[in-house]
Amino acid sequence: DTQTRQLQDAVTNVEKHFGELCQIFAGYVRKTARLRDKADQLVNEINVYASTETPNLKLGLKNFAEEFAKLQDYRQAEVERLEAKVVEPLKAYGTIVKLKRDDLKATLTARNREAKQLTQLERTRQRNPSDRHIISQAETELQRATMDATRTTRHLEETIDNFEKQKIKDIKVFRNSLYPPDYSSRLDIVRANSKSPLQRSLSAKCVSGTGQVSTCRLRRDQQADDDEEDEDLDVREENNFLKK
Repeated sequence: DTQTRQLQDAVTNVEKHFGELCQIFAGYVRKTARLRDKADQLVNEINVYASTETPNLKLGLKNFAEEFAKLQDYRQAEVERLEAKVVEPLKAYGTIVKLKRDDLKATLTARNREAKQLTQLERTRQRNPSDRHIISQAETELQRATMDATRTTRHLEETIDNFEKQKIKDIKVFRNSLYPPDYSSRLDIVRANSKSPLQRSLSAKCVSGTGQVSTCRLRRDQQADDDEEDEDLDVREENNFLKK
């Protein structure tokens, strides 16, 4: 009927799409973790290179590596948050779907039993219209089957309500986990801090006796513009994903 079809469709839909979401989110988490590892390697290499440079550039590189390493702390927090708040709850829906299918099966079994007992009672009345004992037994069996079907139907109604409420609640958790309220402000702080040390070191190196201040400043400004464009592109791409 309508109730069983409604739950069956809802369960099938969740099983399909939540399964896909779980796999994709898990893949995203793995790639983010690999990106974090690559960034850690980059930080280490910057520090190694810094140790071979002049004091001014060495200081700038090390400051940049430190700020870039802080950015990876946020990426690590993202990995942990997605695993705990998104991937694991999605995995749990494998068990939830199984339980809901069991509820469906129990309801259908109870209803089939009721229909079978009703048919049995009608046959008994036709074959033994004067045997009140046999008819009474058939009526009792039908009553039991009807009570069981009513109970499972009521449970099915509660299951439909709870399943929809839980699904909506979990989807809101997924959204909040992907896009925490203070995400933009934290990212702005990290971006601002990560740009300034290296730029300061480049400026100091340009003024430290090369005699090519104007040329160096031009290169520095071009590099800053390029860095800002790259960073803005990365942030837009990441924000677009998180808002989807």
